[in-house]
Amino acid sequence: MPSIDDADHRILRALREDGRMTNAALAEAVGLSPSACLRRLRLLERSGVIRGYTAIIDEPAARDTVTVIVQITLDRQTEEHLSRFETAVRRLPEVRECYLMTGMSDYLLRVEARDAADYERIHKEQLSRLPGVARIQSSFAIRRVLGRAG
Repeated sequence: MPSIDDADHRILRALREDGRMTNAALAEAVGLSPSACLRRLRLLERSGVIRGYTAIIDEPAARDTVTVIVQITLDRQTEEHLSRFETAVRRLPEVRECYLMTGMSDYLLRVEARDAADYERIHKEQLSRLPGVARIQSSFAIRRVLGRAG
C-alpha cells in the first residue's frame, strides 16, 4: 500500500463529495496537473485505497424504513468465533453495515427494518441466532442528522 500524502488525502476528500467528477475537475479541485492527478488516482485504485465507485440511491421505499443501531457482544472473542459471526452476518440483507469494535460490545450493526414489528422478527429470527451471540442491545434512530442512505 502506498504512503498517503496531503495531495492523496485531497483527492480522496474530493471523490467522497463527487465520485463522478472528471479528472480535469478533480485536478483543479486538489491543485494538481491533470496528468499528476490521474497518476495518483490510478495508484490509489491499484493499491486498493480506492476500492470502487458507487451510486447513492435515494429510494422512496428506503425512506419508509426504520434504522436500528445494534450492539452485539459475543460469548467468546477468538478468531474462530469472530470469523463465524462475520460470515453469518454478511448473509443478512437487513444488516447494512457491520463494524468490529473496541469497548463494551464486539460489533456495531446498522439494521434497516420496515417498522418495529419487522425489527422484532429480525431480532428473534436472525440476530439472536447468529453464532456466538451473548448479548444484543438495540437503539432505534429518530432521524438522520448526517450520513448517506444506502
